[in-house]
Amino acid sequence: MTSSKSGTRAKATKEPAKAPAKAPGAAEAAAKEPAEAAGGAKAGRTAKVAKSTGSAKAAKVSEAVKVPKGESHLALVRRARRINRELAEVYPYAHPELDFRNPFELLVATVLSAQTTDLRVNQTTPALFAAYPTPEDMAAAVPEEMEELIRPTGFFRAKTKSLLGLSAALRDDFGGEVPDRLEDLVKLPGVGRKTANVVLGNAYGVPGITVDTHFGRLVRRWKWTDEEDPVKVEAVVADIFPKSEWTMLSHRVIFHGRRICHSRKPACGACPIAPLCPSYGEGETDPEKARKLLKYEMGGYPGQRLSPPPDFPGKPAPALGAA
Repeated sequence: MTSSKSGTRAKATKEPAKAPAKAPGAAEAAAKEPAEAAGGAKAGRTAKVAKSTGSAKAAKVSEAVKVPKGESHLALVRRARRINRELAEVYPYAHPELDFRNPFELLVATVLSAQTTDLRVNQTTPALFAAYPTPEDMAAAVPEEMEELIRPTGFFRAKTKSLLGLSAALRDDFGGEVPDRLEDLVKLPGVGRKTANVVLGNAYGVPGITVDTHFGRLVRRWKWTDEEDPVKVEAVVADIFPKSEWTMLSHRVIFHGRRICHSRKPACGACPIAPLCPSYGEGETDPEKARKLLKYEMGGYPGQRLSPPPDFPGKPAPALGAA
């Protein structure tokens, strides 16, 4: 958010359905499928969002997006990929929302992110990494001292045990380096498939699908799958999308879940993919009321990263204890 501009934030607040200006490298990510770069995509999306204005028109959108019971697999794939293309237009800057400078920091931050916010992790890790910059340093930490450093993230005793264990394993079994294979990563204490895919996709460029609570909730709302088990959800979604899309798809879906498609009250009236959503109407459909539900840069508020990528259009998060 070093490149944050008040004008960009204002635009996001007034017209949340429109995509922020694309970063230089974002167009390439959004155009991986041949149809994604079509010139009328942005105009089409704007027109669709306009349909959700007003109760009568909102009802028409609701009718238009109902998915037939007998939707074929091919139709599902086409609808899912279109949603991904639309999200690529809305969030060309989508990225992991944990601050990190190397694979070890990303691994530790992801373990800490369990059952807390990325913001709280980002506010906690600067002091943690200053004290323990390498796996060797962390493996030798005094447990009680580490517990105090990570206390703000919750479940600090269990997380300390995991961090000490994975650091020792990295030191003893991997020469102090974070492995770049899923089968090795999941052997580390406190590391499951979700954490492994985060590290692989964002530290090593190995495609992976990150099924967190946001991802699972949205793919079920979109009727991509009814599965609840994260491993099964991952398998279903992997069958819908080409491998090259897996990592960025994860970021886009998670971004959308955090900003617009909330768990308790989704902002349906401000959603740019409302015409593609079979669950439209579960949340607030009035456009003005829906805009008030938008979070982070979409609502003009700080994001979760203290040190975001330069193309992020919002404001950086405050440090721990900052006013």
